[in-house]
Amino acid sequence: MITATKGFRVRRAAAVAVTAGAMLSSGVLFAAPAQAVTVPTITAKSGFVMNSTTGTALYAKSADTRRLTASTTKIMTAKVVLSQANLNLDAKVTIQKAYSDYIIANNYASNAKLIVGDKVTVRQLLYGLMLPSGCDAAYALADKFGTGTTRAARVKNFIAKMNNTAKALGMKNTHFDSFDGISKGSNYSSVRDLTLLGRSAMKSSNFRAVVKAKSYTARTITKTGAVRTMAPWTNTNTLLGWNGTLGIKTGSGTEAKYCLVFAATLNGESVMGAVLTSSSAANRTADVQKLIKFGYAKIS
Repeated sequence: MITATKGFRVRRAAAVAVTAGAMLSSGVLFAAPAQAVTVPTITAKSGFVMNSTTGTALYAKSADTRRLTASTTKIMTAKVVLSQANLNLDAKVTIQKAYSDYIIANNYASNAKLIVGDKVTVRQLLYGLMLPSGCDAAYALADKFGTGTTRAARVKNFIAKMNNTAKALGMKNTHFDSFDGISKGSNYSSVRDLTLLGRSAMKSSNFRAVVKAKSYTARTITKTGAVRTMAPWTNTNTLLGWNGTLGIKTGSGTEAKYCLVFAATLNGESVMGAVLTSSSAANRTADVQKLIKFGYAKIS
């Protein structure tokens, strides 16, 4: 009887061991191994995502193909301004008629509705540049921070600074011929390059504060010295706040189609990337949402 009981116990223990081994090998007793993350399909002709903490590429579609950048160019405009030595963000710039004439000459390009004669601070111009995508604000900044005795010379010098900065950042497939993305025939970049630019620009606390703002109301000084409260500028980036999205800049144009350089952080995971030449604003949004989700999943 005792022998039989012992035999039963031995057989039972062996069975339990086998069952436990099977459960262990199947992952039942422990966390199942991470499932493969499905690579998304996007409509944009180019797309890129990196782990913005490490710089590791997580997704790439035609990542180094040169494409029109539209107003994502303004990231570099802001970067050059914020890189100036001894920058005073409260310095005032008087709005010139040339800036409004430029808007009209370019089929009423996107603008911050700056008023000729008003004094506007550099900080306000940066918000006007990045939120409503003001080409008038871009012109004012290029005129202010370029070097030269004429406006044309100052603008040319500022654009040279943009290209020198691109070279220093290792943006191998980038060239700027404008301060706002209205191309003169040679304004292009790649999604990988724009992501590098975005990563560099986001190191500036002033830049981060601007691009994450959903709206901003500027109070400018008129010719008579009175205070003018401008109509609020609304950020063109409707993804702000979604799934940790912090910025960075939209762009659109007849040839460039729809573009976006983005940055997002959620639960300690940070991703950054870009899409160029999405077929519509809705598809651009969907493309970026897919890439942000994919980036988070790849990191985790």
